[in-house]
Amino acid sequence: MAGHQLIDDHLADLARRLPPDAVDELADGLLETWQCHRSAGLPPAEAARAAIAEFGSPAQITAAFVRQSPGRRAARLLLMTGPLVGVCWGAGLGVSRAWTWPAPVPVAAGFGLALLIVVAALAVAATSRRSYRRTRLAALGGAGLVVLDAAALAAVLLLAPAPVWPMLPAIPASLARIGLTLHALPRVLTDR
Repeated sequence: MAGHQLIDDHLADLARRLPPDAVDELADGLLETWQCHRSAGLPPAEAARAAIAEFGSPAQITAAFVRQSPGRRAARLLLMTGPLVGVCWGAGLGVSRAWTWPAPVPVAAGFGLALLIVVAALAVAATSRRSYRRTRLAALGGAGLVVLDAAALAAVLLLAPAPVWPMLPAIPASLARIGLTLHALPRVLTDR
């Protein structure tokens, strides 16, 4: 592919770690660097080693891509905003005595379990350092968060006996988070 077995092996290792588009870009640059070293008079193997050294090891390259991945950035943003939105909802649900609403216990328990799964998926995506694939869990976490925010809004509309003032910040906070998440999800999903 690139012109030398060392480079081909390097790119094959990267292909197991990174999205195909990223590997294609790296392949172009690596080949160009290898050819530049060949033009400077280095033998093929030495030129390949020099080009690979300039680009870095697969672990270094992967770590750089993971740090900049859209999934990792989206997961971090959602985790940072989560406590604020959670406090808003907690205050509103507490003041409105949500435990007295006509919601079945399994539904409330399912909501809590779903929230834990979403937070776990986002935490794995946000803290990934070596696995680009793990950053894609942000798509699952983000989609789950949209569903949970929409469910919380629907519950307030359908089950709350009367709106209470602490809900005022929770409702727009969830609506804003839904909008921001839906805006970020396409970048996470298309980043393959």
